[in-house]
Amino acid sequence: MMKPLIFVGLTALLAACSGNASRLDMSQVQSELTLRAAVGSAMVRTVSLPTYAAAEELSIETPEGLIESNAGILWADDPSRAVTLMLARNLGDILNAKIGPDPWPFAGLPDVSIDVRVTRMIAGADGIFDLEGQYFVGGDGIDFTNSTNRFAVQAPITVSGATGIADAQALALLTLSEQIARKIAR
Repeated sequence: MMKPLIFVGLTALLAACSGNASRLDMSQVQSELTLRAAVGSAMVRTVSLPTYAAAEELSIETPEGLIESNAGILWADDPSRAVTLMLARNLGDILNAKIGPDPWPFAGLPDVSIDVRVTRMIAGADGIFDLEGQYFVGGDGIDFTNSTNRFAVQAPITVSGATGIADAQALALLTLSEQIARKIAR
């Protein structure tokens, strides 16, 4: 008799802890930029995000400068994976080249790899979405100059709430994609 009571108690506890969370998908924004790549192929390595940005919960910055997570709003996909795929998609749309995420989905090796390391990715209390960090572009076995590049992108949050944050994040990632595309364009 005790085992069913323990099971019922654990089930109730898990149900209470899980709550109802909403899932937020990253918005998609189309670039109007079209460039010709200086390489035939490029791989976007899995993007490195700060702990709070890599978490499933939506995080925002408070007026005091603290970062708060909202367990009631979760990203629809793993943030590192989603950002990687979005950058690869954006770059593929902008450049006339074969662009893919890590792991490389094509036979052979890409001409260059793009490694993005984000140090700040947050919806600020000031209504601005900040995206900062470095990206590295490197080629192996081709005539391509390796480079280290810093970025600091800001996008306004024009609609309040989670959807506005997702839209601003997509715009910031598109701006970063355009910066990277210019780096590997002719």
